Amino acid sequence: MTHEGGVFRSVTVSDLESLAKEIVEKINTIKVWLFKGEMGSGKTTLIKAVCKVLGVNEAMSSPTFSIVNEYQTLDNGKVYHFDFYRIKDEVEAVEIGTEEYFYSGYPCFIEWPEKIPSLIPLQYAEVHIQVETDTKRIIALAVHDGKKENRI
Repeated sequence: MTHEGGVFRSVTVSDLESLAKEIVEKINTIKVWLFKGEMGSGKTTLIKAVCKVLGVNEAMSSPTFSIVNEYQTLDNGKVYHFDFYRIKDEVEAVEIGTEEYFYSGYPCFIEWPEKIPSLIPLQYAEVHIQVETDTKRIIALAVHDGKKENRI
């Protein structure tokens, strides 16, 4: 994996662990993470790698039908994993208490955030995953602090 101005080129799935560690280093200051990419680009796979680095040992899966999965970490913390692909509108997201999750102080990983644009907090990080080939992804990270975008 190479680091080029905030863009990471992931060559294999084994490269995800080092990228996940870099994301975890930022979680102390940024709790809400948006994962963007086409269907099958690897959003859930990357989130699982980040959760593993955070100390989640339980089985993890995409919350496509449940909308949110809660995982426990080894140090009794929590991680929330959202998948908004199947929601009809933002009202549905509000009804499950997204604001309580987003401002809980625990990491929140969100797939399909474009379905809930007005619910995203002012401070968040964005992970863009672009499919280059079947085994290669281009991953770009950016932090939004409510003022300006900072590439990381």
